[in-house]
Amino acid sequence: MSRAVARFVATSVAAALLAGCTLAPRYERPAAPVAPTYSEGSGTASETAASASAAAEIGWRSFFPDSQLQSLIDRALANNRDLRVAALNVEAARAAYRIQRSELVPAIDAVGQANSQRVPASLSQTGESMVFRQYGASVGVTAFELDFFGRVRSLQRSALEEYLSLDETRQSAHLSLVSEVANAWLTLVADRELLKLTRETLQSQQNSFDLTKLRFNSGVVSELDLHQAEIALRTAEANIAIYTRRVEQDRNALTLLVGEPLPPELDSEEKSIESQVFAQDLPAGLPADLLERRPDIRAAEHALLARNADIGAARAAFFPRITLTGSYGQAHSDLDNLFQSPQRVWTFAPQLTLPIFSGGANVANLDLAHVRKRIEIARYEKAIQSAFREVSDALVARRTLTEQLTAQEALTRAASESYRLSDMRYRAGVESYLNTLIAQRDLYQAQQALINLRLEQASNTISLYKALGGGWRE
Repeated sequence: MSRAVARFVATSVAAALLAGCTLAPRYERPAAPVAPTYSEGSGTASETAASASAAAEIGWRSFFPDSQLQSLIDRALANNRDLRVAALNVEAARAAYRIQRSELVPAIDAVGQANSQRVPASLSQTGESMVFRQYGASVGVTAFELDFFGRVRSLQRSALEEYLSLDETRQSAHLSLVSEVANAWLTLVADRELLKLTRETLQSQQNSFDLTKLRFNSGVVSELDLHQAEIALRTAEANIAIYTRRVEQDRNALTLLVGEPLPPELDSEEKSIESQVFAQDLPAGLPADLLERRPDIRAAEHALLARNADIGAARAAFFPRITLTGSYGQAHSDLDNLFQSPQRVWTFAPQLTLPIFSGGANVANLDLAHVRKRIEIARYEKAIQSAFREVSDALVARRTLTEQLTAQEALTRAASESYRLSDMRYRAGVESYLNTLIAQRDLYQAQQALINLRLEQASNTISLYKALGGGWRE
């Protein structure tokens, strides 16, 4: 090694010892690749930002006031298998981090050894065969690396960030599970309401069919009217089967999310989708708030930090590695006297490894670390963009769904009045059954659309709650 190289290595070692840092590049959070505000937002940016923190602070028990839904979410958080796997992954990552962190301190081992050797007469200096025995007991350190250039600390930081990323992923799974259970519950409530509506419609169609058949037998209406009434009746019967199947499938989906059989009291109370009112308004805030509120974005940033630390470990591979191996103990030729009349023994074997030629492996590892960091930057930016879109879509849907729901309620009232008047005219013999059939069909479709629209509005509110990072706290 030349004098210049030696001076460089000595200077680098001294600088690393004084700085006490790694060779990882200084981390700078990438700029968020989204607009500074949502297009739907109202009020000034400062007013919106001031109230935005409330959205993530709303616990799911406050947001979902229905006691049955709260019970289902509680059961799901305790029993859902996907969430359990996510929690176990966090435990595994924590154990891996502890293993990596342990390399920062030397591992001290106690060693007891015995060595017996027979020397044949042909090799013995005395001309007679001899048996040599040696016993020893010592404590020592094996291949402990002096982390002058931060390689071990970089690997430890990478393992820590991986653990934190998985912990945020678990929180994201928690949020997703809360929203999935709520959506599954609302879907079940809506389909039950649709089944109830269809049964009421079936009864109405049955009454209309009986009346039409009686009037047909009396010669008041034509056979066409009779068949039209029967078509409406059979359609309602088919819809009964459809919604019965959907309700059972909704129960199965909810059972899978909850992770155990549903409680029997779930079927004891009739609920309407209109009664599922959420307790809190949701201020949207600014897109920058998502960086702190969304666990999936935080998980992506921790993964980015892990790759940044890997660069430090890859850079440290270019510098010398110093490892220490040593032991201190006692030795004796007689096991009985090992601790009574001991003879001290010790070893000290430092090792310096200076990379000279590695076939380009170190350079390739550094290039790979940089590429992996750029990949994580892209994933981090994609996570921000996806979160921005989810919030923006939910905000647009919130505004338009409110307008659509108002129109649909007015349409349903008009269809109800149209059917009432048409049915009166038919029973009075003023007009044919065809007009009544059309009015009844329009009313049934309007009522179905109203229930489905209320379900969509409730699901959108849940989506916005989740998109803003709500649902983690209770």
